[in-house]
Amino acid sequence: MKKLFSFLLFGAVLSLVATAFPGCGKSKAVSSGALENEPDVTFKDLQGNNVALASYKGKVVLVNFWATWCEPCRIEIPWMIEFQQKYSPKGFTMLGVAMDDEGTKVVDPFVQKTQFNVDGHSMAMDYPIVLGTDDIASKLGGLIGLPTSVIISRDGKIVKRYIGLVDHATIDKEIQSLL
Repeated sequence: MKKLFSFLLFGAVLSLVATAFPGCGKSKAVSSGALENEPDVTFKDLQGNNVALASYKGKVVLVNFWATWCEPCRIEIPWMIEFQQKYSPKGFTMLGVAMDDEGTKVVDPFVQKTQFNVDGHSMAMDYPIVLGTDDIASKLGGLIGLPTSVIISRDGKIVKRYIGLVDHATIDKEIQSLL
């Protein structure tokens, strides 16, 4: 009887997690071909400085909402590091938006100490990391799961949103098409 109860409890918890984090897992593109204006959003960086999204106008920006506890996010981060290195000379930037409730307290040590395997090299996150809020997320289309990525064109238009683990080849092709 205890095993049956444990199994049912585990199933219920698993179901709740899947419901609470529907974006975890396979990616889904959620915007149409219509371009949306870039919202007026200002983030705080890990030092407490204001970072306006508008300051990146003229660049292709991949805004990636993530969290230190999000396993699919950890799968994407090496790809994001690769994109930053590969395309930043061509007018691209990554912008990592950490959605951890504890903010800088957990995000800064994670960014400073965590290494990722990028093409056989151990590397840290080398792109701008800012802190997100529910208000900021809603201005960029909202979050129903992590990771969520928003691609913004050079002229400040939201081109596409991806909910869930983004496919490397798909996002790479999207970035290239905008550069």
